[in-house]
Amino acid sequence: MLLSNADLAALLFFLAMWAIHALAVAGKLGSRVSLSTAMNRQRETWMRTMARRDLRMIDTSIMLGLQQGTAFFGSSALIAIGGCFALIGSSDRVLNVLGDLPLSAVASRPVFEIKVIGLLLIFAYSFFKFGWSYRLFNYCSILIGAVPVQKDEPGHAEETEIAVQRAARMNILAGTHFNAGLRGIFFSIGYLGWFVGPIVFALTTLCIFAVLVRRQFFSEARKAVLDA
Repeated sequence: MLLSNADLAALLFFLAMWAIHALAVAGKLGSRVSLSTAMNRQRETWMRTMARRDLRMIDTSIMLGLQQGTAFFGSSALIAIGGCFALIGSSDRVLNVLGDLPLSAVASRPVFEIKVIGLLLIFAYSFFKFGWSYRLFNYCSILIGAVPVQKDEPGHAEETEIAVQRAARMNILAGTHFNAGLRGIFFSIGYLGWFVGPIVFALTTLCIFAVLVRRQFFSEARKAVLDA
């Protein structure tokens, strides 16, 4: 095998931290509500509030902002994929630079290329998540347009409720895929430590994990959403 035991252990640690964070945010590893889960509830509230508005320019503006943000990160991921291919083409030059770092272990070109391919796969994963999220936000825009204006007529409330729940579920699903793509971008920063060495890789992964956990479960943003 080209990778050492230390490299494999650091890579498994990286994947484990990624999976643990994803499960924790989804509420599958504890009872503490994450910021993403709290915002999903606000998405439902948004859809119910939207149903009471005759004019929905505010809602379409919000959807446009969500779509533009998703498109930006999708384009950035695509550019990063191209950068990874360029990095493979200049492997010798990059290896010379990494060899001058005090903590960097001397790596062969095949090992370096394996690491770059791993980084490319992370960006490809994020790109597909952003691309699917963008499409789901488009679908959500259509579902918002299909929500009838809420009225007090008999039988009308049930029809509106079904349309609201449909739009809310699509919005939450789009947000979930966007968050998954963004998680890949964040963890790719920790992945860069692997180019220095397995120990640095584990440390950078742990730092990224700690930052993301704090933002999801102990940040002021979470308090602003949950606290009365």
